[in-house]
Amino acid sequence: MRNFGTNVSSITSITLRGFPEMESLEHWLAALLLLLYAISIMGNTFILFIIKEEQSLHQPMYYFLSLLSVNDLGVSFSTLPTVLASMCFRAPEIAFDACLAQMFFIHFFSWTESGILLAMSFDRYVAICNPLRYSSVLTNARVAHMGISIIIRSFCMVFPLPFLLKRLPFCKANVLTHSYCLHPDLIRLPCGDTTINSMYGLFIVISAFGVDSVLILLSYVLILHSVLAIASQKERLKTLNTCVSHICAVLIFYVPMVSVSMVHRFGKHAPEYVHKFMSLLYLFVPPMLNPIIYSIKTKEIRRRLCKMIWGAKL
Repeated sequence: MRNFGTNVSSITSITLRGFPEMESLEHWLAALLLLLYAISIMGNTFILFIIKEEQSLHQPMYYFLSLLSVNDLGVSFSTLPTVLASMCFRAPEIAFDACLAQMFFIHFFSWTESGILLAMSFDRYVAICNPLRYSSVLTNARVAHMGISIIIRSFCMVFPLPFLLKRLPFCKANVLTHSYCLHPDLIRLPCGDTTINSMYGLFIVISAFGVDSVLILLSYVLILHSVLAIASQKERLKTLNTCVSHICAVLIFYVPMVSVSMVHRFGKHAPEYVHKFMSLLYLFVPPMLNPIIYSIKTKEIRRRLCKMIWGAKL
């Protein structure tokens, strides 16, 4: 594996790093990550259960929220095994094929989340700009087709990545920076020409995140234009309030993602743990905060959640 020119077929395992430079705090960091996992898994499970049980929430907006919660659970469960193994059980090695599979699922769920946020922005656009046509435009069948299309798009984009990596010769030390497998991290290991991998990675970032973010921004420009046409300021605020949860979900997804890219591109001299923390924010914050935001901002979810926890109605 470490000899120059060794074929990729000889690769058996990859070593994942935790935070060796913060060894004295590693137990506390592991405890914090476990807490974030618990909040994320419990919060998204509660959201799914409440939407299933509450008939008033059987609407397109909450169907998309259900898909977002399932996706956030997917993100959490994709990273959980290797984070636990490397930081809690001191077992940092992972089989090469398992590493590629984890990379596939992490990026698949990331691309899917971007598509779901775009679909949710379309839902808000129709609800505010064309409220009379809402039920005819966003039928259950159309919502299902949109969800399936998002999943197929993400799968088709991410599917080539493992095969593009497996074709390359590996000769460098098989040690990754993070406690999980990411494409930008894995692409540093091959000693062959990675131009195709880099170009394809850039293409799917632009065609997914880039296009989705522009369309989300455009939808809110149209929403704002429609809201400003409302005469009553109270009605304006009431209408915009229906978008707050989605705006927060967009920000907590795209801001960490852009921050990771900026640190990776312009912060090369920053300590390694800064890159790791930024990556953790990108993968841990959205799944944890999304259910909290929607629980706070959605009266029906908040009431049912309080009833489940305290046995009382708000």
